[in-house]
This record gives sequence, structure tokens and C-alpha cells, in this order.
Amino acid sequence: MATTSAAAPPRKWMQVPRPLQKLFDTFPLLAYDVNALPARAQSATSGDLPTLYVFSTDEDALLGAPSFNPSCLKWQTFLKLAGVKFQILPSTNHASPTGALPFILPKRSSPTDAPSPISSSKLHDYALRYGTSNPPEVSALRLDAYQAFLDVPIRNAWLQALYRDPEYTDLLDRFYITPASSSYWVRGALRHQLRRAAEAEILKTGPGGAASTALSLLVDEDSVYRAALNALEALATLLSESKTGWFFGAETPTIFDANIFAYTHLMLKYMSDAKGEVEEEKGSILSSRRLGNMVRSAGSGELEQHHRCLFELLWLADSNAEFLDDKA
Repeated sequence: MATTSAAAPPRKWMQVPRPLQKLFDTFPLLAYDVNALPARAQSATSGDLPTLYVFSTDEDALLGAPSFNPSCLKWQTFLKLAGVKFQILPSTNHASPTGALPFILPKRSSPTDAPSPISSSKLHDYALRYGTSNPPEVSALRLDAYQAFLDVPIRNAWLQALYRDPEYTDLLDRFYITPASSSYWVRGALRHQLRRAAEAEILKTGPGGAASTALSLLVDEDSVYRAALNALEALATLLSESKTGWFFGAETPTIFDANIFAYTHLMLKYMSDAKGEVEEEKGSILSSRRLGNMVRSAGSGELEQHHRCLFELLWLADSNAEFLDDKA
């Protein structure tokens, strides 16, 4: 009569070796809280004004000049529209508790007070709560329809120009590379990392991503800029229908105006020919790949005029108006 031996216990799939399991039991995994702000950030926070941390230079921050980062400039503009008084300090994503800029530190109520930072996702509510004026609200349906122009084609063109176009390598270095490190090798690695991230973002959202092989993708630069030009034309047409000069016919600027300004200001300031030298032919403007020229040529100049009005409203009234006007 045949005998059967007791079945061996089934082996667990991907079973952790016993020595490692003992180590994990002794030192279990621990999820750490969000990084605390550096002590210097709290000491730099004013007791009189909240502090907005953005991408900027020391000189521009001291003057309250517009940030060179679109996301930071959007919220800097909206806070000013809402009448929030604040100071600016330059910072980086690594110094942010959430890993991204901008964020704001409320003013200290006492010398020992350490206020909690407010991330960009909560800046809208913060502005409405602590501002002296409430910018008009825009219906979500209309806002979402036109916000897509900013979130995809215009943002992609900005990424393509700043991060991937060799013509703007010096600008990229001035904004993000040189302040990060003095090491040649670190700067080279960071530049490569930022360019790859921008490429991946463009390919993810399109248009402009075209498969070249099974292992690689190439950005179709012409498609990226053409989509941006079409988006700017559509926004200029929308603005031309307003009798107030602000989007959606609002009596005063809205958060959408702030978002538009965040891109048009930077494109006009850093990516355009001298005023009065913009080509008249749309094809020439597209081939030049200068985003500021595209802003100026859109429609009948509505976007450039919108930019100028908002800049005069929010910045030229400052004590540093003459200097800021030269930097605009």
C-alpha cells in the first residue's frame, strides 16, 4: 500500500527572506510627515505682511516685480487683484513644504509664532478671505472651456520654447539652472532633467507627440507652436467680444485674466522681437517661433492691450513704477 507524505506548506509568492523580515520587524517602515520649513523661512516672515514665496531673483523680489514662472505669476497677480498686501521672497520647489511653488506664509501674530504655510491649491480661498476686494467669479462651464487653451497648447508652447529651444538656453540657465548649483556637472544634469520632463509633459498632453520608433517619441515642434497660435487667436477673439476689456465681460479682472497675464507677460517680455518689429504674415510669425510675437499678432492686438492694462493696474501704481516699467 502506497504511503503519502504530508504536503509541504505552500510557499508564498515573493516571500521576504527571513533575515530581511527580522530586520523589517525590528525597524518597521515609517511614513514621515511633510518636511518642515527651514528656520530661516520663519525668521524671514514679516510680522506685518504675509510672505509669498515664488521663483524670482533677490532684486525682483525686493521690488515686487512679476515672477518669471507662470504658475507663481498667476497667483501673484490674483492676490494683487484681490487686494491682499504681501511681500515676496525668492524660493525653490525644494524649499516648499508641498514640493511646489508658490506658497504663502501668513504674517506672524507674535515673535515666537510659526504660521503654517498655505499651498497654491488654497490661495484662491485665502485671497477672497483676506483681500480687500473680491474679483468677480466666472461660471465653471465657461472657465473650463477656455482654460483648456492655457493648460495645453499655450503651456506646451512655453515648455517647448523655454526648456527645449536652444535659443533660450541662456534664459533657462538664468531662471532655474545657475541659481541651483555652481557645479558644471550638476548644472548639465539638471538642464537635461528639466528638458526631458518638459518633453514628457508635451508628449503626454499633445498635440505635438509623434511616434518615430517603438522606443522613442519626438515632439512635433511645428504642431506645438501652431496649436499655441490658434489658441491665442481664439482668446483674442473672445476678448474682442468684451465691452469692458476683461475676459467674459467682467467689470474687473478675474482669475482667468490673471492666468492669461501670467503667460502673455512672460512671452512678451522674454520671447519677442523689439516692439514694432513683428512680422505681419501669420506664416512668418509661426516660423519665427517667438511666442511674444504671437501674442502681439493675435486678433487685433487684444491680448497685448489686455497685458498692458493689467500691468498698469497692478504694478505701475507702485513706488518702483518707473523701474518696473523698464523691466516689463
